[in-house]
Amino acid sequence: MLAKIYSSAPVGIDAQLIEIEIDVGRGLPGVNIVGLPDVAVKESKDRVRSALRNSGFDFPNQKITINLAPADIKKEGAGFDLPIALGILAATGQIKNKEHLSSYIFVGELSLDGGVRSTQGVLPMALLAEEKEYSFVVPHQNSLEAGIIKNLEVYPVENLLQCVKFLNGEDTIEPVRLNIDEIFRKSRIYTMDFSEVKGQYHVKRALEVAVAGGHNIIMIGPPGSGKTMLVRRLPAIMPDITLQEALETTKIHSVAGLMPPDTPLIATRPFRSPHHTVSGVALVGGGQYPRPGEISLAHNGVLFLDELPEFNRNVLEVLRQPLEDGIVTISRASGSLSYPARFMLVGAMNPCPCGYFTHPEKECRCSPHQIQKYRSKISGPLLDRIDIHIEVPPLKFTEVSESSEAEESQSVRQRVNKTRRIQYERFRDKKYFCNAAMSTKDINLYCRVDKEGEQLLKQAMTRFGLSARAYHKILKVSRTIADLEGEDEIHFHHIAEAIQYRTLDRNLEV
Repeated sequence: MLAKIYSSAPVGIDAQLIEIEIDVGRGLPGVNIVGLPDVAVKESKDRVRSALRNSGFDFPNQKITINLAPADIKKEGAGFDLPIALGILAATGQIKNKEHLSSYIFVGELSLDGGVRSTQGVLPMALLAEEKEYSFVVPHQNSLEAGIIKNLEVYPVENLLQCVKFLNGEDTIEPVRLNIDEIFRKSRIYTMDFSEVKGQYHVKRALEVAVAGGHNIIMIGPPGSGKTMLVRRLPAIMPDITLQEALETTKIHSVAGLMPPDTPLIATRPFRSPHHTVSGVALVGGGQYPRPGEISLAHNGVLFLDELPEFNRNVLEVLRQPLEDGIVTISRASGSLSYPARFMLVGAMNPCPCGYFTHPEKECRCSPHQIQKYRSKISGPLLDRIDIHIEVPPLKFTEVSESSEAEESQSVRQRVNKTRRIQYERFRDKKYFCNAAMSTKDINLYCRVDKEGEQLLKQAMTRFGLSARAYHKILKVSRTIADLEGEDEIHFHHIAEAIQYRTLDRNLEV
């Protein structure tokens, strides 16, 4: 007796169709699972046996062979429990219409009493089911996540018995119907706002410029100056996330098993802030079965590295390639997986080990050698990939106690959206869409500077001893500042402001 049933497994941020073949025949009683199963899949036979018996079905006392095809792809996780159980029931005639199974994809983990538990990576599987024109049977907890795919019939099940009755035509299950546009609109809510931050107007301006052009930024200031408070509100001023970006972000979090409960779609820019003890694998992704790391979880959002010099230098160096390519590739003996990693890097650090080197009132007790050693933990190549350096001074009492309301995030975001539309139009034929990603050729094409601006830039290069890379960074940032003002040409004051964001090139040399 042979039965075939379809399931799916995430591979990277996409999904692979898995055909499960179940043969129940003569031989010594037992269950053998083949097709590169991991430990969780091998243990499925025990969960399935108990689930079937506790749901009132007969478990065959025969030799059962289960093949997971294609056999060259590693199968992992407990999401194959439900289709394996249904396949055994179909092979033993307990499901009446075996051919009916071929129009569905099934996923779900089984509890010993027959309940169907949630699984990871449901959104990529749902997209695959839509593409292959299958209906999709999922655990009830995952139904909202799968239901955001418009042209897909999603049937939520709570237990094995309910699923079998549905397949036998003895019960009906209403497919999930969601208005994705309405969910997307209502979910774009940020709980933190820029108006909550007093003072630091020049830092807010630098953050606005950074967000408008997609520039990486580093903030240097003493403890308590508001660096972390400002950065945590950064996603609220970033350009509105598109539906395509939201789906891509949700796929990554779904595969990683980090989807919040009752949240079908991540409709706000992600914000990730790993601790400085994070390992390289946790940051970029990896493991025996590769999983996305912090930089991929920050895709389309912000990666915030607080206390930047405290991170292991080798860990920081692995950021260089993703910052350039917007993608991270994880290679293992079993193959390679790629995860998207286009994020805005924001670093924060103290000016010295004690934190008070630039403080106007508190005395710094660090020697010049200690300060230089502390700052040299950030390599030159990594620092070169950060467009904007900004000093964050301690707040004065008058700034903290002021009663006037600061500008709200929504107002800043409107300017950022307008600026990004200019860049989308400018780079519509390119693979990138923001000023920070411009090549040298495009810098020469789009960064036209007036004569006064050229003269100022020449003086700055000579006086401060700036590198050629710093020169291009200034032009990129100047282009963004000009875009914020709706100017086609870069003028003197645009260059002056951009130079202000590179003065730390010389200040870092103690």
